Amino acid sequence: MSPNSYLKEFERDFKLSVVQSISIEMLFFIINTKLIEKMNKTVNKLEALIQKGLKYILQSSELELTQKSLPEKWSKKEILGHLIDSGINNLQRFTEIQYENKPYKIRRYEQDKLVKANDYQNAEFKEIANFWFAINTRIMCLISQQTEETLNYKIKIDDNNISDLRFLIQDYVNHLEHHLNQILE
Repeated sequence: MSPNSYLKEFERDFKLSVVQSISIEMLFFIINTKLIEKMNKTVNKLEALIQKGLKYILQSSELELTQKSLPEKWSKKEILGHLIDSGINNLQRFTEIQYENKPYKIRRYEQDKLVKANDYQNAEFKEIANFWFAINTRIMCLISQQTEETLNYKIKIDDNNISDLRFLIQDYVNHLEHHLNQILE
């Protein structure tokens, strides 16, 4: 949500006369606090997803994780592998945006080809679980270090879409949640 959106929300929640009597510095402090609280919720959500996913994965059998509903669909083990690939690519993005020219251009990656090339279906299960846990723990630490300034760094998703690091982080966590739910089914 942009600072202007928070300002409108703030004005809705409080009488305009109160808003007019608050200094602009105080108003920006309040808005910034709301934005930081939202990012803290994202970090907490990621932490909860990591714990939930690891608990399920470690309690599951190899057979359960390698079964496929259809030959062309990913197994739960391959979905976890895809989440590792996503983590690798997003950790690189979250890191590079700190020092690259802005807007930072998002490079796409070949999801199916990466899952096949890494052969997650036949990889050792503990290695995959540990790697998934480690990369997401590192991502959680990196997200926690972001400031309001860095969260506003611009990214170029494609020729028609510009967003910011905040969006990219939230999108990553939502993507992880979506695929983790597929594993948990």
